[in-house]
Amino acid sequence: MKRFFDARQLGHAPLRELHNGGFTDFAEKPARAEAILTAIDGAEPSVDHGEAAIRAVHDAGYIEFLKDAPLRWAEAGRPGDVMGYAWPVVGRRPLNLSRIDALIGRYSFDATTPLTPATWAATYWSTQTALTAIDAVLGGERTAFALCRPPGHHAGADYLGGYCFLNHAAVAAQAARDAGVKRVAILDIDYHHGNGTQDIFLERGDVFYASVHADPASDYPFYWGHADELGEDEGRGATLNLPLPHGTTRDAFRAAQATALEAIARFAPGLLIVSFGADTWEGDPISHFALTTGDYAVLARDIAGLGLPTLIAMEGGYAIDALGANVASFLSGF
Repeated sequence: MKRFFDARQLGHAPLRELHNGGFTDFAEKPARAEAILTAIDGAEPSVDHGEAAIRAVHDAGYIEFLKDAPLRWAEAGRPGDVMGYAWPVVGRRPLNLSRIDALIGRYSFDATTPLTPATWAATYWSTQTALTAIDAVLGGERTAFALCRPPGHHAGADYLGGYCFLNHAAVAAQAARDAGVKRVAILDIDYHHGNGTQDIFLERGDVFYASVHADPASDYPFYWGHADELGEDEGRGATLNLPLPHGTTRDAFRAAQATALEAIARFAPGLLIVSFGADTWEGDPISHFALTTGDYAVLARDIAGLGLPTLIAMEGGYAIDALGANVASFLSGF
């Protein structure tokens, strides 16, 4: 299996995040990617595809915000990393805003996702990693792994959150569509629901989104990922959410994943993208499932059983000491 990564993805390293009412050390550390690289014996370099594929998914104003926000924050005399504190809960609409405080609220949905001067380069190269991997799959590789860091599935077309800035899985899915793949399926098996991915494709019938995740009634991102969210307009029926309770072990997770795989098989896509998060592991510091390292190979074998060309894009997983072994186990199942 080909594996891809770019060292510039390590540059994003905020100091703090707001979590459960207090400031804590930033959980999505560069050491996550380093641990994975060690466990999988390295990766091939990513190829720069430019911004066209990113702009096919993400709003132009949002992209410019990601590039400029740290400088504008510093010019406003603000210390530390860029972080929002006011959000348009209702009446969210395009406005001619200039103050950086307003812009961060306009283009984000939480305070756990600070920006630094290195953020744009890191997330840009994370997306290039996914695009390089999708090139490999479209070129005949059965499976390819994109070590995306920072992750992407919480990022919408014009907003950041959940440690995510650009939605790598969505960009890769659109690139596959633009390359002639008529139908693409995305299977999201991160602990947290991929609200950004769902939002991007919610009204489309050519990309099927299925997610197995912690019940948003109790877990982040709270407002998306409920079982009654099925897609809208032309996308009605092309979204499937399978929320699970705290303490979920392999058998229950595997059964839910089987439901998702059956739905994907009925959709009959030409390509599968797996948003894989290892924060479903039993010892993850911010999650509450109970999968073991060996479980990941079993889950991966079930996915591989679909027989589809597959891109695996890395999402979450914050128990750094175990993360490499968990990812290696998952990849071994393919």
